[in-house]
Amino acid sequence: MQKGNIGVTTENIFPVIKKFLYSDQEIFLREMVSNAVDATQKMKTLAEKGDYKQELGDLTVRVSLDSDKGTITISDHGIGMTEEEIDKYINQIAFSGVTDFLEKYKDNANNIIGHFGLGFYSSFMVSKKVEIVTKSYKEGAKAVKWSCDGSPAYEIDDAERADHGSDIILYIDDDSKEFLEKYKLEQLLNKYCKFLPVPVAFGKKTEWKDGKQVDTDEDNIINNVEPLWTKAPSTLKDEDYKSFYRALYPMQDEPLFWIHLNVDYPFNLTGILYFPRIKNSLELQKNKIQLYCNQVFVTDQLEATRKPDGTADSGGIVPEFLTLLHGVIDSPDIPLNVSRSYLQSDRKVKQISTYITKKVADRLKAIFNEDRKAYEEKWDHMKLFINYGILTEENFYDRAKEFSLFKDTEGKYFTFDEYKALIEASQKDKDGNLIYLYATDKDEQYSYIRAAQDKGYSVLLFDGQLDVPCIQTLEQKFEKSRFTRVDADTVDHLIQKDDKPKSNLSDTERDNLSAVFQSQMPKMEKAEFIVEVNALGEEQRPVVITQNEWMRRMKEMSRYQSGMSFYGQMPDSYNLVLNSDHRLVKQVLEDAQTALAEQLKPIEGEIKGQEARLAALNQQTEKKKPEEITQEEKDDKANTQKAIDEQKAKKEALISDYAAKNDIVHQLIDLALLQNGMLKGEALDKFLRRSVDLIK
Repeated sequence: MQKGNIGVTTENIFPVIKKFLYSDQEIFLREMVSNAVDATQKMKTLAEKGDYKQELGDLTVRVSLDSDKGTITISDHGIGMTEEEIDKYINQIAFSGVTDFLEKYKDNANNIIGHFGLGFYSSFMVSKKVEIVTKSYKEGAKAVKWSCDGSPAYEIDDAERADHGSDIILYIDDDSKEFLEKYKLEQLLNKYCKFLPVPVAFGKKTEWKDGKQVDTDEDNIINNVEPLWTKAPSTLKDEDYKSFYRALYPMQDEPLFWIHLNVDYPFNLTGILYFPRIKNSLELQKNKIQLYCNQVFVTDQLEATRKPDGTADSGGIVPEFLTLLHGVIDSPDIPLNVSRSYLQSDRKVKQISTYITKKVADRLKAIFNEDRKAYEEKWDHMKLFINYGILTEENFYDRAKEFSLFKDTEGKYFTFDEYKALIEASQKDKDGNLIYLYATDKDEQYSYIRAAQDKGYSVLLFDGQLDVPCIQTLEQKFEKSRFTRVDADTVDHLIQKDDKPKSNLSDTERDNLSAVFQSQMPKMEKAEFIVEVNALGEEQRPVVITQNEWMRRMKEMSRYQSGMSFYGQMPDSYNLVLNSDHRLVKQVLEDAQTALAEQLKPIEGEIKGQEARLAALNQQTEKKKPEEITQEEKDDKANTQKAIDEQKAKKEALISDYAAKNDIVHQLIDLALLQNGMLKGEALDKFLRRSVDLIK
């Protein structure tokens, strides 16, 4: 028997492994099974080269569980190890300055396991003792047993083993008993090992017999040694790709289409990327691409790349917007961190990212060119992904503009160039800007859409999660163009062809009319109403609610962009536009003037007189320095302003009392609110009752 200490310069290696990699405990199984597969593949290579001339026999890697003994055993029929090789590969941890290394990375779990030959030692994260029983394939080799209890001390002794290969026996620690559950092991094997290139067996297949599940003699092989991405695309049919997708994502709808990746220069990369059916579930769809390294599962967090110092990096093997895709990428050339749990960013990662982006863009363009009708049918499921690319990837727009589509409210599809040609003649404003009108909800904005169409305008439908956030980018890319929602203004002013027609009302009439309606506007949480008067023509609606395009867009963008939360906290600002040309609005004004003329006349006269006095006082002091203005002058101005405010308050009270009793005012306001889905509860009930009374 040989005894000794593992070749490290500190006794802290095992406590560090246990403590700092606790959250990654489960990777021990990946490391153990991967090592067994590596040993098996080396055996196959030796046989292929003629360096091993005997029968290989059964090369299945076997994982077995003994809950009574508290052990997990990983067995292979690979090349095995001699006692000297155990000393070289197991006893001598292959790095120098381990104390400095552990101190440097003690707070960064992911930088320990797998680094400098530590992969095998991940077993000690869950084990109080580990044994290796191994026999080399070399002629005359003897079986040996290595054991270690989680301290630097180890023992090597003679052992019995009939054939070459290794058994790794893990005696599971008391705080890791969860790994002694069959279900847990099956779950981990399915996660990390389901596509390994050597058969991996976990127990036996079962069958229903005599009222219960019993084991059969057939091995339960948990992996597919030749997954679809390892095969030549020319040998595969559509159903093969769909079947593989169902195996990867059992609960997902059928994919739209897919891309088979296969490149061997300047890097090795294989894989299959699927375009899922997505509409408005951006976050739910991310992180569905699985990364493999030689068919060993690595991660499904592809955007989590790291710099050499462990801090987050912005670049990934897949650009941010492509994390919406599903599927598999397999590459031995991807630089992983030491635990293989995330990527490290380098030049090769950027090359792969660029390649994948180009392949995706080329595939979309080809589908568009080959079968535009089918492409249009899938557009609603694709546009979220394409818009995401336009928003987050600097150069993606230049590729995407050839296969990106607009859809109008009639359900017709256009390329960017086609739509520009469609509206160029009719939708330019007086300054030569091309105005793209859009709606976000066909039902809620129906009357606005109809009004625009009656005017001869086309209206786009932007009902996707990222349609509106993309507007600003498109405005930057399109020459002299602006996007405006159909309810951002009255229909005549959506595209300003010439100067606005002036109302024939006097300033006093306009102010009084505004005050009548303003006094009766409802108080709504996080909503403000500003009443304005415009001459819209006799045929247009008497009252219309609009919302400023810029303010609404800022509020919507605040949901997606940090640093804009200020806009998100602001109340929604609406304009209640009174059409001074409409007979009902004229009637309200005439009735108000008739009812209030005698009461308002002296008040308005007093206001005009005081305003004239204030103007004269301001003129007297406007050229004086602040210190030259006397207290008497200051008091005179303050008293005059106070008198004006008091008279205005009287006027507002009179107008409000009148307006409160005017059913037409309330009916017109409620109709405008109803049109915008803003009339609810008690207010809606009052409107219905009033409507019945007016019909009588």
